[in-house]
Amino acid sequence: MDEIEIPQYFICPISLQIMKDPVTAVTGITYERESIEQWLKTAKDTICPVTKQVLPSGSCLTPNHTLRRLIQAWSTENASGGINRVPTPKSPLCKSRLLKLIRELEVPGLYVNALKKLQVLAKDNSKFMEEAGVPKAMVLLLIRCCNQSKTIGVEQALRILYLTWTPSGEIKAAVNENHRIIDCLTWIQGCDIANPVVVKTLAMQVLKRVIEAANTRVLEKLKPEFMEEMLRVLKLKFSQQATKSALQILIQVCLWGRNRSKIVQANAMFELVELELEKPEKNITELIFNLLAHLCSCADGRAEFLSHAGSIAMVAKRILRVSPATDDQAVHIISLISKNAATKEVLSEMLRVGAVTKLCMVIQADCSTYLKQKAREVLRLHSNLWNNSPCIAVYLLTRYQR
Repeated sequence: MDEIEIPQYFICPISLQIMKDPVTAVTGITYERESIEQWLKTAKDTICPVTKQVLPSGSCLTPNHTLRRLIQAWSTENASGGINRVPTPKSPLCKSRLLKLIRELEVPGLYVNALKKLQVLAKDNSKFMEEAGVPKAMVLLLIRCCNQSKTIGVEQALRILYLTWTPSGEIKAAVNENHRIIDCLTWIQGCDIANPVVVKTLAMQVLKRVIEAANTRVLEKLKPEFMEEMLRVLKLKFSQQATKSALQILIQVCLWGRNRSKIVQANAMFELVELELEKPEKNITELIFNLLAHLCSCADGRAEFLSHAGSIAMVAKRILRVSPATDDQAVHIISLISKNAATKEVLSEMLRVGAVTKLCMVIQADCSTYLKQKAREVLRLHSNLWNNSPCIAVYLLTRYQR
């Protein structure tokens, strides 16, 4: 291969390799498409690497078909010398083609075929499709399916929306202008639909992104039925990813308006404790405890938590057994209960099920300083009632005088 002389104009000025998909910038210089596109994405100034001239915003890169054919012919002639043949590149995605497919989504007889084509394109052109308005078109299509109670095309639309989703202003605007998409994605959970586990899991993943993009006004207006549907997903446990998404959604929405109370009233505490008693994976446990801690910050939440016979025992058992994040939330839950709902019966149960022992163990374990301090505060707060506990005598009363 060293003996074969490569024509200089076959070489990309950036990569210094033989071009496979040559394109010409408005300055007249030809580059390998991948190299110049990467340059334009990462360079501080959009200038031509060779001429240093400014490339106007939105300027096109024109395929140099003549040069490509010359390179292909030359590589074929020199294949015996070790030169790899240059294949014909795929035609770049054209915006007008995308806009045509988006228009076809409005036509009953064409929209299914248009969805199939868009799904194929979405795998490798997500950013370009997002800029062309494909995600917004999917949002509107899903809302239309919901309004008409039709499930044909729902799976494809969800896949396209998931693949082309980016945390951009356009997406946020589409969600907040068409907040019915939340009702639509919730509606899918109760649908009799083909490939149900996959579709409903995908809908939950999309819903998580929608909730993250929604503004405060939209989140504060969520209905009690929304919370009930998220808890139904937790109860059905049809996929690990759907469970995770439902927990993440509830954690996100409970911070706004009266959503915390709505979640509690939907019987969340019972479902969360029951779910944790089944010993899920670590990341699910961490999410459960995060949500429990949020809900226990209100009086109704604490009352519902304590109404479950196994709640305190479950929290105590998880301390120092799962992860530092779980320890943090578990101690926080016990602290909230001990400060705001500490009846004699509750405090006696804490002692009986090992919560007090675990707090003592936190003080002695390799935990963060602030967590140890929180455990000490709880132990000191109720040491009069707990002073018959062996761990209190050893770890607290003998070392910290009241």
